Amino acid sequence: MIKCITFDLDDTLWAVDPVIVEANNTLYHWLSEHAQLFVQCYQLSDFEHLKQRALQTFPEISHSVTQIRLKQLEIGLEEAGYPHEQAVALSQQAFDVFIEARNQVELFEHARAMLEQLKQAGYLIGALSNGNADVNRVGLGDIFDFALNADGVGKEKPHPLMFEQMLHSHRLRPEQVIHIGDNPHHDIVGAQNAGLWTIWVNLDNRVWPEGDPADRSVTCLSDIPESVAQIAAIADHRATL
Repeated sequence: MIKCITFDLDDTLWAVDPVIVEANNTLYHWLSEHAQLFVQCYQLSDFEHLKQRALQTFPEISHSVTQIRLKQLEIGLEEAGYPHEQAVALSQQAFDVFIEARNQVELFEHARAMLEQLKQAGYLIGALSNGNADVNRVGLGDIFDFALNADGVGKEKPHPLMFEQMLHSHRLRPEQVIHIGDNPHHDIVGAQNAGLWTIWVNLDNRVWPEGDPADRSVTCLSDIPESVAQIAAIADHRATL
């Protein structure tokens, strides 16, 4: 019965906070060389303020971390004194630098071996992410069969649209898919509401915070294949009833 396994990316397969810190440092260094008016007005710590400005001015982009990043740069560059067209061009160039650094991730222990094991077992492997990491650029393009993110879909998890698009595109029924992620609300509740099986990645031994718990939870990524096998057995049994 189980044909497909989907994964969240950030904080499920790698820690995202140190990646973003390093990417912001790389971005600010680039701006100091190519947009000196910006660094005369803003410190690295001002990125969060500019992000909130972008969200207030363009609430329709709240689902897209890429669009938010571009708009916060554009706002800052224009206010620093760059004409609009130049600010837009610099924003894109700066974003290209940021996204390159943002995809320099360090996989959690056992992540790749676990993914390879599931791939070899014959499952369709997909990524469903609210972020803008690229499975190809992080070095996992040989494992993932598809990837969707909130920017491309137009809604972020837990909204059902990403799950629904995945099911429709690959001609799957909800009971044929296991979604695996670290966020109880975005990943587990979102997938449950779409009818998927769920595995909660709980590497920090947190207490389950809300609603119905996931079908399985793991504190080490190496435990995921066994949890998948357990769910698959239950799904197969139910299919025979």
